[in-house]
Amino acid sequence: MSDGMNYAPRAQARRVVESGAFRVGVVGLDHGHIVGMCHGLEDAGAQIVAVHDPDAAKMEAFRAEFSGVELVGEEAALLERTDLQMVASAAVPADRGPLGLRVMDHGKHYFSDKAPFTTFDQLEAARSKVQETGLIWAVCYSERIQNESGVFASQLIEEGAIGTVLQVIGLGPHRLGASARPDWFFRKERYGGILIDIGSHQAEQFLYYAGAKDATVLHSKVANYNHPEYPELEDFGDATLVADNGVTNYFRVDWFTPDGLSTWGDGRTFIMGTEGYLELRKYTEVARDEGGDQVYLVNGKGEKHFSVAGSVGFPYFGDLILDCLNGTQNAMPQQHTFKAAELSLIAQRDAVTINASPVK
Repeated sequence: MSDGMNYAPRAQARRVVESGAFRVGVVGLDHGHIVGMCHGLEDAGAQIVAVHDPDAAKMEAFRAEFSGVELVGEEAALLERTDLQMVASAAVPADRGPLGLRVMDHGKHYFSDKAPFTTFDQLEAARSKVQETGLIWAVCYSERIQNESGVFASQLIEEGAIGTVLQVIGLGPHRLGASARPDWFFRKERYGGILIDIGSHQAEQFLYYAGAKDATVLHSKVANYNHPEYPELEDFGDATLVADNGVTNYFRVDWFTPDGLSTWGDGRTFIMGTEGYLELRKYTEVARDEGGDQVYLVNGKGEKHFSVAGSVGFPYFGDLILDCLNGTQNAMPQQHTFKAAELSLIAQRDAVTINASPVK
């Protein structure tokens, strides 16, 4: 896969419901992540029933991926259906929050692509709506929940393989592929900024691996180093955080993946503990043939390498379906979902802008 825009990983299925027991509608096909989101739900037993998007060609392409899905001409017609338990969306980031309010007003759970919000007002409205309705506002933070090395790392941490986590470092490079990007991608009001967009992945995995409920953003910065033709694009961002339990974090996100890399980004995560450390090579092993989902563990017992592609799966999707049906929060607590979004919003708001001349 050459670009992250259409990254749609799949893993071994763990069906948790019978066919027809959990039915999903889709509104908003602006980002290719919707395909991976829906496959994850489908593989866990959900049925993708209906789709709406203003672009008829996008709906036809979606139906080619999910045979039998009904094309619905109006958003309201889909939301008013009584046979759906959830609506999933990868609308333009600025539209995801308002859509979620409409979905919940129609009594349905909501599953959004990341980043779920571009403003604090959207976040607070979502918190209020969840409190009002008791429904789940889920977010697909795919760089952890749709990555088998990320899932496996959590299992090692739970087993005590590296002791108590002290620090998480996240590197999230992406390939820009500007010519294939839609107009909204280059408008900051619509995509939110780089620390909101791809930075939200990093905030979420930090909270999760740290076992933290909250964190403080100590410092953040953004830049447009090398794309003056897109003045509202930020092609670089980073942040430093400290969690409420003392675990520290640094993450960097950027749009500088070179064309020579075999995939869209050499995403990596480093987790240091009191008894050892982990390195996750999520999507590639540079200049080697192993592919992604490589986990390296070093602790008092020695050095280990695990190649986990195809062996771990994506348990989040089955857990999410069961949460919606049973009123539980095992896939991802609602507070955690919103806190990751809040931290990325804070990092973006408080970021120092580096006024650099274009790289020569």
